[in-house]
Amino acid sequence: MRADAPVRSLVLWFPDWPVTALTRDASRSEPLDASLPIAVMFGNAVVACSAAARAEGVRRGQRRRDAQARCPWLTVIAADPVRDHRVFAPIVAGIEEYAPGVQIVRPGLCALRARGPARYYGGEVEAARVLLGALHDLGLEGVRAGIADGPFTAEQAARIGATTNEPVFLVPSGGAGGFLAPLPIASLEDAELAGLLARLGVQTLGEFAAMEEDRVRERFGERGIRLHALSAGRDSRAVEPRVPPPELHREVVFEPPLEIAEQVAFGMRIAADAFIAGLGALDLVCTELRVELTGDRGERSERVWLHPGSFDAAAVVDRVRWQLGEEVGKTGDEAMWRSGVAKVRIEPAAVDAARHHAQAIFGSGTDERVHHALSRVQAMLGHRGVLTPAIGGGRWLAERQVLVPWGDRAVLAKERARPWPGSLPDPLPGTVFAEPLPVEVTGDGGAHVGIDGRGRVTEAPAVLTESGRRRGIEAWAGPWPVIERGWDAARSRRAHRFQVVDADHIAWLLVCEDDGWMAEARYD
Repeated sequence: MRADAPVRSLVLWFPDWPVTALTRDASRSEPLDASLPIAVMFGNAVVACSAAARAEGVRRGQRRRDAQARCPWLTVIAADPVRDHRVFAPIVAGIEEYAPGVQIVRPGLCALRARGPARYYGGEVEAARVLLGALHDLGLEGVRAGIADGPFTAEQAARIGATTNEPVFLVPSGGAGGFLAPLPIASLEDAELAGLLARLGVQTLGEFAAMEEDRVRERFGERGIRLHALSAGRDSRAVEPRVPPPELHREVVFEPPLEIAEQVAFGMRIAADAFIAGLGALDLVCTELRVELTGDRGERSERVWLHPGSFDAAAVVDRVRWQLGEEVGKTGDEAMWRSGVAKVRIEPAAVDAARHHAQAIFGSGTDERVHHALSRVQAMLGHRGVLTPAIGGGRWLAERQVLVPWGDRAVLAKERARPWPGSLPDPLPGTVFAEPLPVEVTGDGGAHVGIDGRGRVTEAPAVLTESGRRRGIEAWAGPWPVIERGWDAARSRRAHRFQVVDADHIAWLLVCEDDGWMAEARYD
């Protein structure tokens, strides 16, 4: 065999992997149901969609507007390559238990040399079926395997197997050229070259492979020569097995299971020390920590914790205790933790070079001292003992105030950057009441001030009564309407904002809704 001859390759293809990764992502607070119509978007175009979305007419490459026109109830999620890699990594580790030497081509597509597994399992098809069976045990359905000369041909075989409903598609040795010949030129996944060849009348890989090599080099350069070789079935690329990452995680199994959080935290101390020491040996620090708790009855809790700096052993133990405390503290329908803790697993979700977190030689700065002080207070009071403010989106001031535990990333239910018609412009009030204060606004004659059908006050506001205290109104402005969900009778809301200044020169932000008055905030 020539040195550059194609090597028998086995490719495993996971159709619509971005959707699969989304539904298997345990870090999401609310995992998505794979049976729902889901589309993953990148650059306002569909890159992957679920079977339910495909049944509604959604296709890969569609623009967002066209996809939502086909399926108005489509769930749209932004593409996340980090999520795709993170969820795919343990799948590859499961494959390596049956056949080592796996190369990750991209998330959802991996290749390995077919010779070794074929000799061990008694044939190429038999080896592919063993790997598909292992993936089935991991809860992955619809995976396709392709076996051919070279990874490119094996990938095309796996894709053909998906259209013919064959889990394993075998291309005999030496038959790559004949197999590839009728496939469309778009199979090369080079849009620029495919478009140019289509204008030249070249529609299939066989027609491209029939072109003279010198002419291809003159017109398309070395890139064209490489794709020309792929079209002819001469894929000289070797399968390059990945280097397994170092084992940085730690697991502690409790037998019998523990039911007291402090006992679990005490049992994690040695593992936390070993976890931090293992990272230190590689000159790394952990900036994001994934904690997985497993209960005696199968309950499972997974969460990624952040840190303003980097985790030490004490901070790792704190996160385990806080996570268990939050699970046990849930009530009602959210209460899922009903037994002792059988296993705890900790692993780094993100690491950084240790040199970026080294302490200063001549003392720490103000920010570092603040960090250490707040971290100590948080360790004593609990996860939500120290909160930092963040600004979210919305029309009402109370919903724009978001309190985030120290060290966590702000997760906003309503994005601040979106347009919010009716929201209050700057400058914003200094004091926002968590619950609006009921007040009363009357005119000079003591009559209640209201809003008529045209959005005008029934009479000029003159007196503001707050907590039983009457305040004269010296100046006022408004009303400014705030209209929400006018199309939904059950959730619609219509109110009017006012700004008033009382006799003590205190400015108030008032809201008139359903003929009643409330103080939303105060300008301090």
